[in-house]
Parts: sequence; C-alpha cells; structure tokens
Amino acid sequence: MFLTILKSKIHRVVVTEANLEYIGSITIDEALMEASGIVSGEKVSVVDNTNGARLETYVIPGKRNSGVICMNGAAAHLIHKGDVVIIMAYALMTPEEAKDFKPQVIFPENNKI
Repeated sequence: MFLTILKSKIHRVVVTEANLEYIGSITIDEALMEASGIVSGEKVSVVDNTNGARLETYVIPGKRNSGVICMNGAAAHLIHKGDVVIIMAYALMTPEEAKDFKPQVIFPENNKI
C-alpha cells in the first residue's frame, strides 16, 4: 500500500507571467525549484489564492534567481500575472516511509529565497 504524501511546497509566490501561446506547464525559477526539491518535469498542483483556481501541470526550469513564475498554455486562462499561488509536489510512500517524512516547504519573499 502506498500513500500520496506532500513532498515539496513553494508557499505564496506571485505569478510574474502568463503565456497562452506556450505548449503548457509552469516555469519556476531554478533557485526556488532547488530549495523546495521540485525537479524539472515533475507533476505539481498549483493553487491560486487570488481566485481559487486549482490545476495540475508539469515544471520547467526558469532562469535562476529571476523570481519567475510563469503559467503557460491553457493554465494561463485560469491563473494570471499578479496572482498569488502555492505550488505543491507529492510522492508515493509506504506508511512506514511516510511516518517520519518531512516535506521541503519554502516561504519565499518577493519570489526569492
């Protein structure tokens, strides 16, 4: 049996761009990815504190230390530039593994560590 456990969380960052013409995904500053333990291509949930939208997509790295958080493709219809979002990644774990697991949670200020 496996449980779906919060692995990584970027708490309350501001969307800096929304690009409808991109194929899809969310672009995240590499420094934020590294600090939170989120990797390129990983599936994430994005929760919009501004309008309540929730979606799942995959991550592509953005320029390190740029503070970029860009919603790409169809997601840009739901989450807009200036919105405050929370980005979360999950992992499958056995109950034994999950018992003592601590997720990597970061609280950026102005989209920076």
